[in-house]
Amino acid sequence: MALSHVLAAASPPAANPAGGAALDQIAIATGMASVATAVLMLGIFGYRNGKGKTLRRLAAFSERVSGLPAWAALPLGVGGGSLLVALLGMYWDISLHIDQGRDPGPLANPAHYLILVGLYGVFASGCLALALPEEKPGPAAIRITRDWYVPVGGVLTAACGGFALLGFPLDDMWHRLFGQDVTLWGPTHLMLFGGAGLTLIGQAILLAEGLRFRGIQADRVDGPQFLVAFRRVGLMGGLLIGLSTFQGEFDFGVPQFRMVFHPMLIALAAGLALTAARIWIGKGGALATALMFLAVRGGISLIVGDVFGESAPTLPLYLVEALCIEGVALATGRNRPVLLGAVGGVLCGTVGLAAEWLWVGQLFPLPWSDGIVPEAMIVAPIAGAAGGVLGGLLGAGLRFQLPSPTVARTATIASFVAIAALTAYGLATVAPSGQTATVALKSDGGDARHPHVVGTVTLNPRNTADNAAWATVTSWQDGGMKVDRLQRVAEGVYRFRAPAPVYGDWKTIVRVQNGRTIMGIPIYMPADPAIPGAKLVPATASFTRTFVADHELLQRERKDDIPSWLWTAACLIVLALSLMFMASLAWGVARVARTGDGGTPNGPSPASTRPAQDRAERFVHGGVASAPGA
Repeated sequence: MALSHVLAAASPPAANPAGGAALDQIAIATGMASVATAVLMLGIFGYRNGKGKTLRRLAAFSERVSGLPAWAALPLGVGGGSLLVALLGMYWDISLHIDQGRDPGPLANPAHYLILVGLYGVFASGCLALALPEEKPGPAAIRITRDWYVPVGGVLTAACGGFALLGFPLDDMWHRLFGQDVTLWGPTHLMLFGGAGLTLIGQAILLAEGLRFRGIQADRVDGPQFLVAFRRVGLMGGLLIGLSTFQGEFDFGVPQFRMVFHPMLIALAAGLALTAARIWIGKGGALATALMFLAVRGGISLIVGDVFGESAPTLPLYLVEALCIEGVALATGRNRPVLLGAVGGVLCGTVGLAAEWLWVGQLFPLPWSDGIVPEAMIVAPIAGAAGGVLGGLLGAGLRFQLPSPTVARTATIASFVAIAALTAYGLATVAPSGQTATVALKSDGGDARHPHVVGTVTLNPRNTADNAAWATVTSWQDGGMKVDRLQRVAEGVYRFRAPAPVYGDWKTIVRVQNGRTIMGIPIYMPADPAIPGAKLVPATASFTRTFVADHELLQRERKDDIPSWLWTAACLIVLALSLMFMASLAWGVARVARTGDGGTPNGPSPASTRPAQDRAERFVHGGVASAPGA
């Protein structure tokens, strides 16, 4: 069948909104949030006034089964469950946008409900941690009124949840100003999942405060203190999952940023989370954290792919990195967190890089090419070391054993400067400089109602894709995603490995990333009435097109008539909010770590802690954990 006849059968696409949400949906979402907040506040005020029987029963139950004070036990349970719900919603939402394109509206996407419920649950868990204390919850507690003190971890958890929730209205405002940014790394998107992922630091601090209040210590994953250690493993595994969400575009095979970011982000996440886990938990902590990551994150991928029927994200392995951290810790001990983190992080970016290279090559849609080897061998060890130093300080802080303020501040600032420099390096790109591609297509002979094509791509200059990070034909947003790595048949000539769809809402593009240039040409793109000037790009039998910046095709919804100063100002506002958020987490770790002496309960007076110690003794006699001095 002639290609022109095949394309005549293509169905017209639907036109979902390409900007902000409809006002009626904003009103509904605001009403839902208002009702939830009213219920939460009524429960908290009732509890603080001596009422709130339901909340008191829940608090007593959580304290009884966990051995932790209620102000730590109940919020940790609520926060942990809420984060799992939000995580599932996030990956489902990403896969829906990749497979289906834009939403008819925010409330028409089922994944958004999971994200909203999960993030609000995180915020609510922080509020509960602030409301439940009836005595001073340790020496680092923050005074609210004359006799009301709150744990630092509760403040940080509520702040993290609030920061993530703030991303929703800002995201809609962003879409109205600049159009929808179809990328995981949009500024407001980073607020949403970054705030949620880093909530684990606030929760870890809350657990550390609760353990210190009870006088419970656990340095192993095995033994009679298993439940206490398991909580730590769960939190550190969650932190590793949170840090790994920044790799999402690579997990799905549609990165819009340079491939060098992928090994850099893996080394950074491994160095930070696994080092913190090894120092806080003890022997086996890093390995247990990696296994927790694989179990939870792997389960999410199975649900999204096999249950929901959408594109499933792949995931890094982290096991070799965990073994590297364990080995370094055996040699250095965990009382030198900066040294352990630096050496372990470098190994994550070298030995771990080699292991991940093999893993990515087997399972990921876009394996790492030889073209990124020189850069990866430089940036990954630096990222791993920076993450390792931060993880070492976090783990030491959770053990209340931070190094001197001078060492801690210097190491923290140096690590953040290194991460900022690596990020700036990765973001630096160069626009295409006139490269073209001549594409010859023919029908694959399949269903004429759903035409697919195969063909060849001839690049000019011929070396345009030599040593490229990727050269693909990518199709997405009409019921699935296809990433076809082009096969080289001659100098500058490549052919399709699989048929590509050219009908309906499918967007089929030739994509090339080589060095600092990320570029593409459209093979087929539908007309989109919701986007001014977005006309049909037909897939004719033969054509020559000039490469453009890749984001112009993948982020078709972005407005191109916005003043550059407005875009810059908006990005700087989000950056300022993010820096304040990160500074608050660092402040929280330091405040908790520098009060007390190595975990000995020393906040409330002996008289005020006697009931807590009595409860701890009863808990110990149940055989779950031990409390020194019980």
